[in-house]
Amino acid sequence: MAVTLLAHEVSDLCLGKPALRALSVSASIADALSVLRNFEDNFISVWDCEHNKVHESGDAFLCQCVGKICMVDVICYLCKDENLLSPSDALKAPVSVLLPKIPGLVVHVEPSCSLLEAIDLMLEGAQNLVVPIKNRLSTRRKQLQKLSPTSPTSHNGREFCWLTQEDVIRFILSSIGLFSPIPALSIDTLGIISSDIIAVDYDSPALLALEAISRSLIDQTSVAVVDTDGILIGEISPLTLGCCDETVAAAITTLSSGDLMAYIDCGGPPEDLVRVVKDRLKDKGLEGMLEQFNVDSNLLSYLSASSSSDEESMTSTPKLARSGKHSRSMSYSARIVRRAEAIVCHAKSSLVAVMIQAIAHRVNYVWVIEEDCSLVGIVTFSDMLKVFRERLESMT
Repeated sequence: MAVTLLAHEVSDLCLGKPALRALSVSASIADALSVLRNFEDNFISVWDCEHNKVHESGDAFLCQCVGKICMVDVICYLCKDENLLSPSDALKAPVSVLLPKIPGLVVHVEPSCSLLEAIDLMLEGAQNLVVPIKNRLSTRRKQLQKLSPTSPTSHNGREFCWLTQEDVIRFILSSIGLFSPIPALSIDTLGIISSDIIAVDYDSPALLALEAISRSLIDQTSVAVVDTDGILIGEISPLTLGCCDETVAAAITTLSSGDLMAYIDCGGPPEDLVRVVKDRLKDKGLEGMLEQFNVDSNLLSYLSASSSSDEESMTSTPKLARSGKHSRSMSYSARIVRRAEAIVCHAKSSLVAVMIQAIAHRVNYVWVIEEDCSLVGIVTFSDMLKVFRERLESMT
């Protein structure tokens, strides 16, 4: 059985995965924002390639995925001091300024890459493995490519998908019995509780948490929000921020970390906090950000007021279901998003229980707390993969 598991290739884990929507590395941040608003993808792959050019030899130029971006990248960028006065000008910058200066976060692999090799790449720091999809583009899909020139999925006639740590953990979970008795052991016994956590104080300005948010996005974790006694109150999760729109930058600039949690919660921003953000933007003289915030706040009010009639229309006419991520991010009821409540476990929780917990909530980590809710540490998919990698080594 172990041999069978090790014989799997990454292509086996990619069955049914959608093709990556692509953005050119030369596109502007405004272009990226448009794609993020209008498509369901939380992350957009960024590519360096020339689709319409060929070498003198007649061979097509190679396309390379050079990174990925999400709404959180845009939000953090707009919160920088130099961009606060004029967000509209900041959006004209090339999308390349959003890409982390960390090599190896996105790695190309062949479909024949083994499961073991994929795990090793992830443990070395790769977040996404870019895998070619074996089937060729149909005529119908080629036509669809022409209808979406700003975010194509085809690269010189080939499409790609990507593999994540979550995909590998899900795959391992489907054969968890092979790793017995490891899955039944506690995370404390396995020694995979990390004390390297990112935390901010509940009452501290959210703007001071900006660097922590950026780091948690790269680490694929979250920012814990604690009180003065170290009790875990909640979290500022990149996953939750990614379900919002770029005007959350205004909330980060003006609110405390605790208020920001309430602002980005899945029920939508409370009206009293919206008023606070507007007043503080005015006090800070951030007229450009205030203007953008007012436009989107008015749209939010309109969408909220018409949400019931929209739901009736969705029932009778499926084609009118929604108009993309922008309306979905503004109308929070139209999207399944996570609340600011932290996902927690205890040191004596079993490995398999924590795996299931993380997968069920679509996160790459689970916070570890004591009985009094004081924060102990964090367990990540990367920690889990190390355990399974060692077990696979012994199985060979």
